[in-house]
Amino acid sequence: MKKNITHQIEISKDSQDFEVTVNLLKQYGNIAIYELHFFSDIAFTPQKTTLKWKFPAINVKGVWKPTSDFSKRIMDDWELDHMQARISVDSPVISIFGHDDTNRMTFACSDAISTTELNVLYREEDNYMYSHISFFTEKHHKIKSYKAQLIIDTTAYHFSRALGNVNQWWSSFDQLSPVMQVNDTAKLPVYSTWYQFHQNLDTIMLIEECKKANKLGYGLIIIDDGWQTNDDNRGYDFTGDWNPDRIPEMQSFVEQVHQIGLKLALWYSVPFCGKKSKAYQKFKGMLLVEEHRWAPVFDPRYPEVRNHLITIYANALKEWNLDGFKLDFIDEFRVYPNTVLTKENGRDYASVNLAVDRLMTDIMKTLKAIKSDLVIEFRQKYTGPAMRKYGNMFRAFDCPGDSVMNRVRIADLRMLSGETAIHSDMFTYHNDEPVEIKALQVVNTLFGVPQLSVLLDKATKSELEMIEFYTSYWNKNKEVLLRGKFTPLRPLANYPILKAETDIHSIIGVYDNYILDIEMNADRIDIINAKISEEIILNYNTIHSTYSCIVYDCMGTEIDQFSMQMNEAFKYIKVPPCGLVVCSKNK
Repeated sequence: MKKNITHQIEISKDSQDFEVTVNLLKQYGNIAIYELHFFSDIAFTPQKTTLKWKFPAINVKGVWKPTSDFSKRIMDDWELDHMQARISVDSPVISIFGHDDTNRMTFACSDAISTTELNVLYREEDNYMYSHISFFTEKHHKIKSYKAQLIIDTTAYHFSRALGNVNQWWSSFDQLSPVMQVNDTAKLPVYSTWYQFHQNLDTIMLIEECKKANKLGYGLIIIDDGWQTNDDNRGYDFTGDWNPDRIPEMQSFVEQVHQIGLKLALWYSVPFCGKKSKAYQKFKGMLLVEEHRWAPVFDPRYPEVRNHLITIYANALKEWNLDGFKLDFIDEFRVYPNTVLTKENGRDYASVNLAVDRLMTDIMKTLKAIKSDLVIEFRQKYTGPAMRKYGNMFRAFDCPGDSVMNRVRIADLRMLSGETAIHSDMFTYHNDEPVEIKALQVVNTLFGVPQLSVLLDKATKSELEMIEFYTSYWNKNKEVLLRGKFTPLRPLANYPILKAETDIHSIIGVYDNYILDIEMNADRIDIINAKISEEIILNYNTIHSTYSCIVYDCMGTEIDQFSMQMNEAFKYIKVPPCGLVVCSKNK
């Protein structure tokens, strides 16, 4: 008889008005799933409740969280900066990995809509890792019952596999099952206006940029902030009405872009109701907060607010024949200090999180009924399992000029997002950088869908050749790059090696000076030398095949050919900075 896994979960709560039970629901291998039940005979106001368990800190190197970026270190139990997750922020999951990248323990909660706090902390007194998840950490309306599930996985495989299994587990719940199809448009390289134009959009220049981008292999343009206002102060005072003040002939402009061969998506900052908009006068009493860093925030618990936003997007889709939307700042829908959590005064929801779920569900259903193959982009941090229901493009959070951060954020997003198309932040760089250095920004995007924000009219010939070479390479190999088995290595070193592999084709990005283990006897092996040094050292001790290899520089010029017999422990090859070597097995 199989022995039950026991994690000795302790329960602490700030109220005696309700009971909490934790029962083992199922187990398979080293994976246990628990059902959590909060209940009372009468309605109660739930208070903070924490589940805590420990395990010995053996072979623990770091702790992975959805948006921890460069900080994947072990935290101590006197550090109280816990991770928060809710429908529009992060995902309720943490993974502890070992010195060999193996999963030591990954845990996640099935409720990705409500607010939870999670952490894993090292206690110096006993050298144990203490994991916890806290529920009802913010004000909440009265309830009679609440259920959720907790999964704990201690299987010794690569930690990315444990995260992938959590993603599949989430998808098994009706409230988290993805319904937004990942279509071909979601996997088109993107030209974004933001870093080059900001709010100063010029349609004549944009049409010329679209022509150049299309020739380079880009298929979608995102018109970012600025199209809705002639104000260029980088603020949101005029959001809420969404009239095309700067591009009054929007339908004609979209038509011109389509004739060039590009799709077009428009940016909207969903929650903001600027004080200089007509919407602000109409919805003054239906706001979550008046004084905000950017602009007052709509309260989605009012059906009038939801109808207003849905109507804006639906009309834009129909009237302008758009192909998609970049829906921004979803994370600003949250409980603010003065938020009253009751269903009254016209509100049909007490919970902000549930109202956001309703808003985004209705937006998606309405828009899909008009055009079934549209795209909707969200950016980190609102890229959790619930957001997969409404969007088919997740983009790495803004990191202009930071190639390493772009790579890290793409990798972190990919491990949790299943089939959803993961996009890079837009690559950009200084005009005077050498082309090989500019190429660093490009090659760090290749394991996601590349987005650029470069003024192509000012680009040099070599720069355009470099962009075209790698964009063409990406378009030809995107099924491997996006759908192949994805393995990011050495998380604490910021993933210096990334792999995407099918049974016959392996693509490897080498981003720092590491020995590269070739473990797969693929028919074709592509190695991207995504760094400024030329040396690559291969270890193929388990492979015994002969490959014909072609070396390209970052602009796609063939500079060398050689034959490589994989019958010795190590092999040194030379590839130009940000160059590529394509190795095909001799039959």
